[in-house]
Amino acid sequence: MPQDRGRIQRKLKLYTVAAIIASASGWTPGTARADEGGVSFWIPGFFGSLAAVPTQPGFALETIAYNTNVNADADVARAREFEIGRLNPTLTLTAAASLHDDTGLELFIPSYTFATPVLGGLITAGTIVGVGAGHTSLNATVTASVPPFSVTRADSLDVSAAGNSDVIPLVLWRWHSGVNNFMLYGAGDIPVGVYSSTSLANLGIGHGAADGGFGYTYFDEKKGHEFSAVAGFTYNLINTSTNYQNGVDFHLDWSASQFLTKQWQVGLVGYLYNQVSADSGSGDHVGSFESRVIGIGPQIGYTFPLGKLDGLGEMQGYLNLKAYGEFDARDRPSGYNVWLTFAFSPAAKTPPSTKPMYTK
Repeated sequence: MPQDRGRIQRKLKLYTVAAIIASASGWTPGTARADEGGVSFWIPGFFGSLAAVPTQPGFALETIAYNTNVNADADVARAREFEIGRLNPTLTLTAAASLHDDTGLELFIPSYTFATPVLGGLITAGTIVGVGAGHTSLNATVTASVPPFSVTRADSLDVSAAGNSDVIPLVLWRWHSGVNNFMLYGAGDIPVGVYSSTSLANLGIGHGAADGGFGYTYFDEKKGHEFSAVAGFTYNLINTSTNYQNGVDFHLDWSASQFLTKQWQVGLVGYLYNQVSADSGSGDHVGSFESRVIGIGPQIGYTFPLGKLDGLGEMQGYLNLKAYGEFDARDRPSGYNVWLTFAFSPAAKTPPSTKPMYTK
């Protein structure tokens, strides 16, 4: 009998070790998720200079070449591994991990500003669509143990994705009074972009979202002083592929610039992104995982006439280059991002008092 009991105990330990190996290797049935990998609906830095200044009525088109290059430490990397089902959330695991992401998007923003004021403000309606490619790599060493046994697994993933992003309808309502300009805006996410819950690299977020907020711009045309700030909140719908629902996000984009001439503009841009409520859902296996990041950097802009275009009238062009370096990141990848904007819109009556739909 003692010998039989000993054989049974040894077999149980062997079965336990086998289960640990299978679980740590992602072989167990079912998948676990984590905060959509620290990826948010809102791209911090989207609003820039003169954000609240009303645009001239008519059609406008803006294109943005956007690139982000970020890294994350073990917390975000582990969350990504949970998300794609590489780790089993029912086990206590120790993981040393890192993640790197390099994503480029070309965004197209056609818009139309209506000439008839509504309660004294002009309404602009537009849609954001994009195409691009992303590349994500992850390296991790995962250790699971049941004394006296331990199992260590090295995990290295290198994944790319290309195609279209989600579609984002957007409405802006702007008022002007002297040097003061005010804006209300609303936006949403239609999750039709390239997305897979088992892939590290995605161009869509996999769930719907609603976003809205308030903006203010101080702009003294005579002195060329400009300051803008836009604050908003994002409510995220549940991701039905992962049963994970991100919490409510707060974001603040700001810009301070000086027009050296009626055409040239230089200044600073920045943002604060901070998640204000915890994540939820049956797929949440990493706790609240509340994200935060701050960014700041330089910008330069140039406004120029385009002349009359058939059917559109007198038009103007705008080029802007800005870049952000990120710091104070928590539960979110951080690094740097660069925005190169070209836009054309109806020409301002007194340049540069009117700008493209979004001055970047």
